[in-house]
Amino acid sequence: MTFERYDPDSFDHMQMPGYSLQIPSNSEKLIQRLSDLFPQNIKQIRNFILEVNKTSEGLERLARPIIFRQLIRNLESVFCALKYLHSTLQDVFDQFQLPLEAQTLLALQWPDFLLPPNQLSFYAWVILFTGYQKGAFYPTRHFESVINALVKVIEENDGEVLLNHEVTSFILQDKAVMGVKAKNLRSQQTKEFIGNTIICNIDPKKAAQMIGLENFSKTIRKKLDYDYSPSNFMAYCVVQNIDLRDYGFGKWNTFHSGHRDLNEAFEQMYVKNDFSNPSFAITTPTLLTQEYPDCPEGCQIIEFLTVANYDYFKQLRESNPKAYRQKKEEILESILDIVEKNYIPDLRKYIVFKITGSPTTNERFCWCPQGNSYGSSLTPRNMGMGRLNDETSLKNFYFCNASSGYPGFAPTFWTGTRLYQKLSGDTIP
Repeated sequence: MTFERYDPDSFDHMQMPGYSLQIPSNSEKLIQRLSDLFPQNIKQIRNFILEVNKTSEGLERLARPIIFRQLIRNLESVFCALKYLHSTLQDVFDQFQLPLEAQTLLALQWPDFLLPPNQLSFYAWVILFTGYQKGAFYPTRHFESVINALVKVIEENDGEVLLNHEVTSFILQDKAVMGVKAKNLRSQQTKEFIGNTIICNIDPKKAAQMIGLENFSKTIRKKLDYDYSPSNFMAYCVVQNIDLRDYGFGKWNTFHSGHRDLNEAFEQMYVKNDFSNPSFAITTPTLLTQEYPDCPEGCQIIEFLTVANYDYFKQLRESNPKAYRQKKEEILESILDIVEKNYIPDLRKYIVFKITGSPTTNERFCWCPQGNSYGSSLTPRNMGMGRLNDETSLKNFYFCNASSGYPGFAPTFWTGTRLYQKLSGDTIP
């Protein structure tokens, strides 16, 4: 598989009233761009970015498997990371006294977590922010090609991928998981699958409830007591007879906020269900790779993402389906109003296809409990030393999921390869 790199000089474009910032891979360049915008706060900006980098180094040393000699050699960065164990991103912004507008520009990729600075773990933000700086990439032949390649490897090595099968129960014997029972959703027949090792990528809390929480140790039950991440609203649109590159889009993501304060923006959308002035992400996958277009000739894809409250949408869908559909349309129309005003005039007349998804869409199509987007919520409570990992306290049984690892495309591979190394003894350099 090959991947195309986002623009290293500006992989994220941040836009808010009166300010714009292009995030580069180079930290010194980022410090300079922020200093140009906020010349009265140069010292705070530099100190904050340097602290972010030091925390990132410390977190790398603390990641499993922990190598003791590396901890000793990097004690300064390790201690730097440890002191932020219970910190939100807002806590650290306040510590370094960054101006509010600088905070918003730095945290505008909040849709990658679906949490505002005053709830988001500083660890989670550092891991993603510095990870993108080291290199953000997109599959040359789009994400579907990656999945197809994985399936091909499985099948070429005598494995089998069984579609349309639902795991209905786990086979437990003497505190050991021996296998599962799964129903073929087409034939409605149930079959047992037995194995020496059972790896579970179902949501851990959901899987544990299926097995029975009482069968897990007290320590694991405590780790399973996490809250789910917020859910999202998503819109996929296809445009025709327009080149989005002419309007400032390309090999980068764009993040917009009409608010100076992201904490207020989040509360307005998530708590009050008010999307009259939304903050949201824009991505254009067609422009990230040129060799293999993902839509018909003459068309391009543009996508929009923001937060949405699961309980609100669930109640709306169950009590008034018409109002549910209207709310989704209202959110999209509000976003399109902003895009037409600030980015692409008359965008609506170029849209030839659009489809929206809500938190209940996540629940129905992805089987995400409470429509969650990222597994456990990425708050300090869920990101500390007590975070769930692959261990389950049951023999032969391992978790391998966003909530027992980390959410996202690259972290999915990290989580899987770490468990592979643990089970096989085959160390990947």
